[in-house]
Amino acid sequence: MHDIKNKELIKSGSFINGYWLTTDKPSEQFKVINPATQVCLNSIHNAQKNDAETAVEAAAATFPSWTKLTAYERADHLTAWAKLITEHEQDLARLLTLEQGKPVAEALSEIRYGVSYLHWFSEEGKRSYGDIIPALSSQQKILVNKQAVGVVTSITPWNFPSAMLLRKVSVALAAGCTFVIKPAADTPLSALALAHLAKVAGLPDGIFNVVVSTESAEVGKVLTMHPKVNKFSFTGSTGVGKTLLAQCAEGVKKVSMELGGNAPLIVFESAEIDAAVNGLISNKFKNAGQICVAINRVFVHNSIASEFTKKVIEATKLIKSGNGLDSTTDIGPLITQQAVDKVSSLVSSAIEQGAEIAYQSELTLSNKDEAHDSLKADGFYPATVLTNVNNEMDIAQTEIFGPVISIMTFEDETEVVEQANATDAGLASYFYSQNMNQVWRVSDALQYGMVGINETALSNAAAPFGGIKESGSGREGSKYGLDDYLEIKYLCLGGIEQKS
Repeated sequence: MHDIKNKELIKSGSFINGYWLTTDKPSEQFKVINPATQVCLNSIHNAQKNDAETAVEAAAATFPSWTKLTAYERADHLTAWAKLITEHEQDLARLLTLEQGKPVAEALSEIRYGVSYLHWFSEEGKRSYGDIIPALSSQQKILVNKQAVGVVTSITPWNFPSAMLLRKVSVALAAGCTFVIKPAADTPLSALALAHLAKVAGLPDGIFNVVVSTESAEVGKVLTMHPKVNKFSFTGSTGVGKTLLAQCAEGVKKVSMELGGNAPLIVFESAEIDAAVNGLISNKFKNAGQICVAINRVFVHNSIASEFTKKVIEATKLIKSGNGLDSTTDIGPLITQQAVDKVSSLVSSAIEQGAEIAYQSELTLSNKDEAHDSLKADGFYPATVLTNVNNEMDIAQTEIFGPVISIMTFEDETEVVEQANATDAGLASYFYSQNMNQVWRVSDALQYGMVGINETALSNAAAPFGGIKESGSGREGSKYGLDDYLEIKYLCLGGIEQKS
C-alpha cells in the first residue's frame, strides 16, 4: 500500500450521500487481507442494515434532480469521472492486485475495461429513443417514451471489483437512475477508491453510494426489498442469485442477474489447433480461472486429441504462479483458502472417478516486487491439466473457478453439442472450427447467451453480456443493456382537432 502515490484513494469506510463512514473501534471493523501474503491491507468500517437504508434513502432523494438532467449533462459527469480514473489507473491497478491477487497487468486491463463502459454509456444514454406509433383515430397521437426506472441497487463479486462496479453504475447513471452498491467484503478497496474519484469528479452527493459490509444477508435484504428500490442488479453465484431474486419478487422489482457459468469449449477436427490452444490458455488462466465465462469443460475431437493435449500441456508448463505485483507472474492466488479447498476437492473427486492428471505445475512462487512480504503458498493452486474426464463427473458439472483444464474427447457433432448443453448454466460457450456450415449449425444449437467462435475473449462494452437458463437474465453493455434501466411509458394524446 505504501507504493500507492495518491493516498486519498485508500479509504476505510462506506461512501453514503457524499460522506465517508469510518470508525476507530476494532469491534466495528473488518479486515481486508492480501490473498497472496495474508497481510492485512486495511481495517474497514463494517456497515449495518441502517447504513444501507440511509444509502437507499439518499439515492431516492436525489433521483428527481439527477433524472431531470439532460443525457448530455449526465454524460459530462461520467466523462469527467472516466478521465480521473484513467489518470490514476496505475494506483488503482496496484490497489486491485493487493486486495484481489490477480497480476497487475490484468488489473490494469480491468481498470481500462471498466472505463470503456463509462465512455460507452455516456454516449449511449443520449440514444434513449422513443417512438410515435400510427393511431387508429385521426384525433389521437400515440407516443412511447422511455424513463429511468429510479433507484438501482447492486451487489458485485470479488473477482472483478472495479469492472463489475463500473459496468453497472455507468449504465444506471447514464439512464438517469441513482445507484447504491455493495461490493464484496473481500475486495472493497477498489470500490471505495472509485467512489473517491467520483466525488472529486463532481458527481452530486447521493447519486452514487457504496456500502461495504460483511453483513451480507441483512444488507442484501435492504437492497432487494426496500420499498424505494426500483431495480436490483447482481453478479455472483447462481445459488445466492436465486435467494436475492426471491427477495426482489416480493416487491416486484426489476432485476438483472448475471450468475454462474459452466462454459464448454469444443475443438472440432477442422480447427486451427494452435489458435484453439492459445484461446484456451488465455481464457482459462486469466484471473487464475476465477471468471464466470472461464472455460470449464474442453471437448476435443478424437482425431486431434493427442496433438491438442500435448500442446496444451506444453503451454501450461510456461505458466508462472506468484505475487500479482511481480511482472513475471501469470497466475496469482485464489481469493481465499476456502476457494483453494474447493478446487482441490473437485480435482480429487475427478481422480477418484477416473480422471488423470496429465500435468500439474510445481508451486515455485515468484515474488520479486514484494520481497518484504512472504507469499503464502497455501493460497495458491497449481496450473493443472486433467484428461480422461467425462461429462458426468462433478468437475464437469460444477463451476471450477480455478486454474484447472478438464479435457474430454468426442467423435460426433450432435453428441458433443448435446453434452455441451447438458447443464443448467447458459452463460458463455466457445468452439473452434473452419467449417462454415458447422459454424452456423453449432452456433445456433448451443444453448448459451454468448458464443465465441474461434475466439475466447467475449467482453466488450458494445456487446450484450449475459446468459440464459440458470445463468441469469438481462444484458450488460451494448444498446440492449440500456433498456434494462428504463421503463417504457405509453402516452395516448386525444382530442386533436383536425382542421381543413
